[in-house]
Amino acid sequence: MADKPARTLYGRRRGKPLRAGRRDVLERLLPQLRIDLAGYQDRKLDPRALFDAEVQAVWLEVGFGAGEHLSALAQAHPHIGFIGCEPFINGVARLLSDVDQYGLANVRVVMDDARILLDCLGQGSIGRAFLLFPDPWPKRRHNRRRFVVPENIAAMANVLADGAEWRIATDHRDYCRWILDHMTRSTQFEWLARRPGDWRQRPIGWPPTRYEEKGLEAGRPPVFLGFERRRRKQPGEQP
Repeated sequence: MADKPARTLYGRRRGKPLRAGRRDVLERLLPQLRIDLAGYQDRKLDPRALFDAEVQAVWLEVGFGAGEHLSALAQAHPHIGFIGCEPFINGVARLLSDVDQYGLANVRVVMDDARILLDCLGQGSIGRAFLLFPDPWPKRRHNRRRFVVPENIAAMANVLADGAEWRIATDHRDYCRWILDHMTRSTQFEWLARRPGDWRQRPIGWPPTRYEEKGLEAGRPPVFLGFERRRRKQPGEQP
């Protein structure tokens, strides 16, 4: 089988120098919690096996930023395993500070392109996914860098269990239209909104982020989009 072409990871990996406390927690915890994907080129990764204690399901956040959302969910759902993808080391250090402070044993981190992780995960192995305020790449020539594109939609559909929800938030109007256009074209997902309030108001149990708050202060109201993974057809099942 031919190797897949190398992918380009856009965006920053480092920001301002870390404070001593953040450097310490990064050095202590990252080696324990980081998922090394190199060993899963020829076999699929079972995400449940990443956690020391048995978990009821595994949820995935793509691009967790500073980790406020992932941390809040991990605290609220101790029996769920969480995988967060984020190449920005400052954001990883911020999340690991919460892991250290609150003793979160149900968090694992991928410091690489989320698309590589999606390739490694087994079919139907993720119970819920999140993509919150991704970079909208507003210039038309950069639109291809957006995460919500047919290839990634298909990859996410593959790893999500039947009936699992993919939650996507954005405060960028053009990207919102782009997301809805691409997701409603997919036969693998159903948009869950039934009334305007379903996407204008943050659902219960959906923790806010600092980026969302900054957007509101700047006059950019967010939208909250939920998409359900449709049930897979069984072999021999009629359309």
